[in-house]
Amino acid sequence: MKLNSQAQTGLSGDRNQIIKIERLEKRYGHFTALNLINLTVRRGERIVICGPSGSGKSTLIRCINRIEEHDGGRIVVDGVELDGKLKNIDAIRREVGMVFQSFNLFPHLTILENCMLAPIQARGVAKYEARERAMHFLTKVRIPDQADKYPGQLSGGQQQRVAIARALCMQPKIMLFDEPTSALDPEMVNEVLDTMVELAGEGMTMLCVTHEMGFAKEVADRIVFMDKGEVIEESAPKEFFARPKSDRAQDFLGKILH
Repeated sequence: MKLNSQAQTGLSGDRNQIIKIERLEKRYGHFTALNLINLTVRRGERIVICGPSGSGKSTLIRCINRIEEHDGGRIVVDGVELDGKLKNIDAIRREVGMVFQSFNLFPHLTILENCMLAPIQARGVAKYEARERAMHFLTKVRIPDQADKYPGQLSGGQQQRVAIARALCMQPKIMLFDEPTSALDPEMVNEVLDTMVELAGEGMTMLCVTHEMGFAKEVADRIVFMDKGEVIEESAPKEFFARPKSDRAQDFLGKILH
């Protein structure tokens, strides 16, 4: 996708920057969910966003593909500014995959059909190609044998892996994960995290909201810690876990790591 002049300005001419967020604001009535957020993500970078409940983590990543409409500031994704233009919103959504807490699979479609649907309808992919692509990514998440089953026949961990495969079938440049393991039973968490670790190892640009600190230590290039709608600190995992800069991050880590 070609960068327009306005977006080039927003990205400071650095083609390695795939997401640029400047002074982002989001309000719900009198409540400020996001307050002047600034964040830059480089291609292939893996960002883990963490913080206490209600800190604005999920709201932030939901703004990146316009699930939530921001009230102020700018978001530029791969050279396209996310504004009110439907053309720009559609362009960004085609390049940004998202996996939610809930699986959001269509219960009346098979696993294979769930994965084929978006490429056919949103990208105009031929049915045979969509089928090949779906089987490729179901194999990648290690459940090709479940292709002809329906979501209700799978475990929670399997359904979440289907949700990841479905997002990958659109061949996005960026993957967003919104607490993808929070709805799973403890024994199913690792199978989803293992899939995400493999995906991260292949160089996919990822932003992940999670409380799984072991995953953050293993996968993240950078930890973004949020509280009360603000980015409090950003650092490499080793530095964040060993020497958090803020009192709020120290308190957060003290509660979840002990």
